[in-house]
Amino acid sequence: MNDVTQPSRRQLLTLIGRMGGAAAMYQAMTALGHAAETQFTGPPVLSGAKPGASVVVLGAGLAGMVAAYELEKAGYSVKILEFQDRPGGRNYSLRGGDSFTESDGTVQKVTFAPGNYVNPGPWRIPHHHKCLLHYCRQFGVALEPFIQLNHNGFIHSSDAFGGKPMRYREVAVDFKGHTSELLAKALGAGALDQSVTAEDKEKLLEALRNWGLLDANMAYTSSVHVSSQRGYDRPPGGGINGAPTPSQIAKLSDVFSPQVWTAMSFYFNYVMQTTMFQPVGGMDMIGKAFAKHVGKSITYNAKVTKVAQNGKGVTVSYQDVPSGKVNTVSADWCVCTIPLSIIRQVEMQVGPKLAAAMKAVPYAGHIKMGLEFKRRFWEEDDAIYGGHSFTDQAIGQLSYPNDRFFSNGPAVLLGAFTSGAGAFQLAGMTPAERIEAALKQGEVFHPQYRKEYLSGVSVPWTRVPWILGCTSRWSEENRAAHYQNLVALDGRVVLAGEHASYYGGWMEGSMLSGLDAIAQIHKRASAA
Repeated sequence: MNDVTQPSRRQLLTLIGRMGGAAAMYQAMTALGHAAETQFTGPPVLSGAKPGASVVVLGAGLAGMVAAYELEKAGYSVKILEFQDRPGGRNYSLRGGDSFTESDGTVQKVTFAPGNYVNPGPWRIPHHHKCLLHYCRQFGVALEPFIQLNHNGFIHSSDAFGGKPMRYREVAVDFKGHTSELLAKALGAGALDQSVTAEDKEKLLEALRNWGLLDANMAYTSSVHVSSQRGYDRPPGGGINGAPTPSQIAKLSDVFSPQVWTAMSFYFNYVMQTTMFQPVGGMDMIGKAFAKHVGKSITYNAKVTKVAQNGKGVTVSYQDVPSGKVNTVSADWCVCTIPLSIIRQVEMQVGPKLAAAMKAVPYAGHIKMGLEFKRRFWEEDDAIYGGHSFTDQAIGQLSYPNDRFFSNGPAVLLGAFTSGAGAFQLAGMTPAERIEAALKQGEVFHPQYRKEYLSGVSVPWTRVPWILGCTSRWSEENRAAHYQNLVALDGRVVLAGEHASYYGGWMEGSMLSGLDAIAQIHKRASAA
């Protein structure tokens, strides 16, 4: 008998994390009972706040505002310093009349028609993001469905299908059909007799026949039966010419293109499942709702320049952006939600462990482009209502609007959403060059682009002055070495934001970290 040592849970999670990254490890933690969906059961209980206790919050994003809201409810005196002239942080929308200034001073003016917008940052809310949904309900933020999986969207690979975009339903059905045939052949040849019983073999063959739409010879071939899932060349009709014409299945080699299975697997990601929501009228409705409750505590156009602390409290120096005047604010405690890419450039009196943690986390560069067109040709011509199309070109992904279906007049399409090499390639262009690239690459899906185009705006997050990136990108090694130091109370300062969570890049992670930060402060303040 071989002496095989079973890995511990910690070792298993480490292996999963190395292979699949943080998201895969989080899902494994959930399966092993180490984590709930988002670990939110309600706002923290901050009873017994000492009279006169004060907190200064740096940043009026969602992490900062949820922290301020709950602190004020508990009786703390709160002041919020915000660099921009609006609340919400990355939670915002660009509309006609707005402008976006890049880090080099380049200005883009948005000319969208009234009611049209693009969300440059977060744009969808999974159903299991309980904390965010809790505050949306509490503040009366109206939500509507955000369509994730649309079988009528496109998948495009330059190296498959002759470079022609294919409908998601076509390639998804062909993928399961071809793989079912291959597995059926392996079963028929006895290749899996050591793995399945004779009874299970029969069950599996029957499952493959039905699930894979195989014919009597256990082959995947073009037929009306197959077309009932992948779509027809001529759909069913009525009367004399009502008989449908089956479509032709794709070749096996094309279906196995990486672009196909990566696009398909996208929808199996834990946070990319299909039940999602968006605020009616734009993502900034959430930030605006918070600001209605904590807005009186916010000082806008406040650029933090120094954070000093001692055993009694914290003093924050900040510059009024319009006038250049330097001011200070003092408090007993500080919640800092400024992105690490910015705050590590600021003089801060924190311990060496927190200082090292702040420097350890890089930021990913994403880019989004909003393209306004004269009409909803993706609906009228291509029958696409919401959802996404994927490409291996630099623009990465298109996303179709989920509101005002069938309406007339101009509408905005998300004409690019990409990270990595594609994002850096596009970010290095001028705004006009980016739009041209988006139009040229988008024509692969929709030849109507040029004729219908009105205006556009591009937001390369590496060139956004107040973050110089988009979202934190922890490695498992960095998280093991620095995460607990980053999120722990350091004297009288504690950090919060999406970077201080296991839900990096999501509003839920930002808010959960904000609530954890104030729970730490309240515990320490109550014990003092």
